[in-house]
Amino acid sequence: MIGVLTHHWAKPDVFQRARRLLDGNGEAQSGHPGFLSHQTLLSREDPAKITTLVMWESSEIYDSWRASPARAAAMAGADELWSRPAESERFDVA
Repeated sequence: MIGVLTHHWAKPDVFQRARRLLDGNGEAQSGHPGFLSHQTLLSREDPAKITTLVMWESSEIYDSWRASPARAAAMAGADELWSRPAESERFDVA
């Protein structure tokens, strides 16, 4: 099992739109085989930072999600919402 932690920095004027997009992405992920859970974390120190923690059965399954048409549809238009590139890291669950 892996966890994928991704930090996103929304432009201030589109924060709520960015959050809805990430929540919609989580809903789309939930229909993908091997998906386990999705959490959205809002930073207490940086009001523009939205972090997601998504659990998957394996790295290969996560890769198949990333390459899927469902992900492309869920994240359509996302690039215009961010003030800087997302930072993502995969973790093995102990």
